[in-house]
Amino acid sequence: MIEEWNLAKTNMQRLEKIKPEVAVLGTAAIEPHNLHLPEGQDMLHTTYIVEQCSRRAWEKTKKVICLPTIPFGVDCNLLDFPLAIHISQQSLDRVIRDIVTSLFKQGIRKIVIINGHGGNDFTPLIRQIQCEMQVHVFQSDWWKSGLDHYDSIFEYPEDHAGEMETSVALALYPELVELAQAGAIIVPPYRFEALQQGWVKTSRNFKRLNSYCATANPTKATAEKGRRYLDLVIDRLSRFLIELAESPLDDLFPHQADPEKKNGS
Repeated sequence: MIEEWNLAKTNMQRLEKIKPEVAVLGTAAIEPHNLHLPEGQDMLHTTYIVEQCSRRAWEKTKKVICLPTIPFGVDCNLLDFPLAIHISQQSLDRVIRDIVTSLFKQGIRKIVIINGHGGNDFTPLIRQIQCEMQVHVFQSDWWKSGLDHYDSIFEYPEDHAGEMETSVALALYPELVELAQAGAIIVPPYRFEALQQGWVKTSRNFKRLNSYCATANPTKATAEKGRRYLDLVIDRLSRFLIELAESPLDDLFPHQADPEKKNGS
């Protein structure tokens, strides 16, 4: 069966019959994740989540189109590791801007970026685009969508290549996970109290942390945990896409109607 909601798999004669209101774009990275996870970790899980959410929203609304995931991301602080691929934020922003401009020309005014890599940050770009074009762009870092339930599923906090990411990989592509190869998590702490407590931030050069590019403990990862977290995230993001597709583009969008005007005041 042809996936009408998937831009890469449908065709023009079908596209001419539908009028998508929401376009969904995944963004990711190609980078090392300890010694046990594939380099394409971010691209693989982001593509799965984007496609599942788009499919569910399409089945409900017939107004959603899923774009191919952008595989490369901002990875300048991982370039000391083999074949990490870095795209500058400026280059990535230009690509996103061109995609949004193309969608705008096609009549699509609602765009959702589902991001799967912590190094990508589209907040300034979204602000600028929405000042220049009559479009509404939304970003979700998918792994944050279920953080309020994180502690009920996982034992260790996530940072990079830890329990959550490894559990997701075990749920989606276990044949690519070599958990026995994972390096022990030894990360030198910051020397400054302000950085330790988080009220001052900086960018980390991962090569200064350890030799295997990891900052979180994967040893308690299971496929069942990964599936639980994926189900939670996909359900929430799908519901947002459905609500977005069904919401009219009025003067207050995406805000609720003024309660005073609604009451006739």
